[in-house]
Amino acid sequence: MSSKYLTILNIIIFITSLFTFLYIITCSFSPSLSSRSLQISQKKSLPKNFHFEFCPTNFTNYCPCEDPKRQKKFPNRQWFRKERHCPKTNERLKCLVPKPKGYQNPFHWPMSKDNAWFSNVPFTKLVEYKKLQNWIRLEGDRFVFPGGGTSFPNGVQGYVDDLKKLLPVSFDSGWIRTVLDVGCGVASFGASLVEYDILTMSIAPSDEHEAQVQFALERGLPAMLGVFSTHRLTFPSNSFDMAHCSRCLVQWTAYDGLHLKEIDRVLKPGGFWVLSGPPINWRVNYKAWKTESTVLEKQQNSLEELAIQMCWQKVAEGGQFAIWQKPINHIKCKQNLNPTKFCNSSNPDDGWYTKMIPCIFPLQEPKNVDKISGGVLEKWPMRLNSLPPRLRNEGLTLERMYSEDNRIWKKRVSNYEVMLKSLSSGGYRNVMDMNGGFGGFAAAMMKYPVWVMNVVPFDAKSDSLGVIYQRGLIGTYMDWCEPFSTYPRTYDLIHASGLFKMYLNKCDITDIVIEMHRIVRPEGSVIIRDNKDVILKVKEITDRMRWEGTILEADGDENGSSHSEMIMVFNNIKY
Repeated sequence: MSSKYLTILNIIIFITSLFTFLYIITCSFSPSLSSRSLQISQKKSLPKNFHFEFCPTNFTNYCPCEDPKRQKKFPNRQWFRKERHCPKTNERLKCLVPKPKGYQNPFHWPMSKDNAWFSNVPFTKLVEYKKLQNWIRLEGDRFVFPGGGTSFPNGVQGYVDDLKKLLPVSFDSGWIRTVLDVGCGVASFGASLVEYDILTMSIAPSDEHEAQVQFALERGLPAMLGVFSTHRLTFPSNSFDMAHCSRCLVQWTAYDGLHLKEIDRVLKPGGFWVLSGPPINWRVNYKAWKTESTVLEKQQNSLEELAIQMCWQKVAEGGQFAIWQKPINHIKCKQNLNPTKFCNSSNPDDGWYTKMIPCIFPLQEPKNVDKISGGVLEKWPMRLNSLPPRLRNEGLTLERMYSEDNRIWKKRVSNYEVMLKSLSSGGYRNVMDMNGGFGGFAAAMMKYPVWVMNVVPFDAKSDSLGVIYQRGLIGTYMDWCEPFSTYPRTYDLIHASGLFKMYLNKCDITDIVIEMHRIVRPEGSVIIRDNKDVILKVKEITDRMRWEGTILEADGDENGSSHSEMIMVFNNIKY
């Protein structure tokens, strides 16, 4: 062979060896599970034998839309950093969030209200930071919640007893059923109202004290991540009987009263707003708060002026509380030529990525000044199954649909009790209905020791979330193409009826199933109810997650005809 050909051959061998060497070096220094390897292209179908693996352990408490690393990319003005900032579709993780080492099944309700396993939420910063205020204590292998707090020097029960003396209506009367607790901490206020059969939606942003909302949910109390920033809360208008803030650090009078006007939007006509902490009773407390009395006086005056502009009436002030009441209608407000800025556009019920505006929404005008706008709500528990005022003027068709919905779900939930053996014995506490409808499922579940987060897709054909709140239930708007604003492992039971057929052509339903895995507790349960062809598509995904379930045919109607629906039940989900 000539020297010329030998030279060319040597060059080829050298280049090939170089590329091989570089490839080996690159692989050697690549992390075993990089963020890129966790992502799978939405355009490529998964291999037949593909199974989802678990994410690295640093994803154990991963909240996709409230990820601290992503939040730092956004400005902090007006708390915008704490709003929802979700990963893009091609950034969604295609791995399963792992449970923490030593995870144990939570305490059954009501023991969970006062106890949580340290291994489930292994954070000590809150214990250290709030140890003088007695929010939470670590005793051996568990946390205990003694009911202390910044504004609860005599414990939360003493705080509630003082509040009861000032409120114009009794907690036992049934007039107050749904409460919004802003800046909830570990939800001790909501826990204290449980004994009055009051359902509290506790909200707080992700914060430096480690997962306060996660502690609340571990206790078996309704809670979700939420912040007063630039977008409205994810609730419809006229939802809550009462809103509460105890040193919640919201700037109520800033930005032309934007955030207090958002409270007005979600309060029912005649609803109460309870404020404790600065600047209330500043004459007594300004030294303890280490703030100049003139500063606090100015803050209180601004608050009083804003409340007058909104037509609110202060009904009580004493101790550490001030209580205002939203008017039952706006007739007098308009007659008095009050300088109220009413909104003249936008749907007041829009609560999904809708910008707040510094105005209040005019209430529907009743026939006379003594009537409640929109109609009178029944006392709790009668309001659960009575016809909600939002449906009373919508025609017989919707009324019949509502009644039929209640009848159907009462029957279906009775069947679920057979599938979920520990439902009646307290084995489930936190329940999510991913497609809440009129709240029929949640209403039927009220005979068990549970609470239900009713989720209504923001673009559903019928916006029924306002009806759900008028029944004395709670919930939120949602787009299931995005992750939910909660921590991992926070729901014992997830129910999805007709959800996947809604989203088949909207986004990759694989992401929705992975999100269900993130939210459901280990050993928890999932019920998926949908058309047969949809169920089979979902099953392909759950098989790759190694979920073992049972598929059942849905019952036929009373005439004996069969449904095209099927039910897929997953019990004791393994992590």
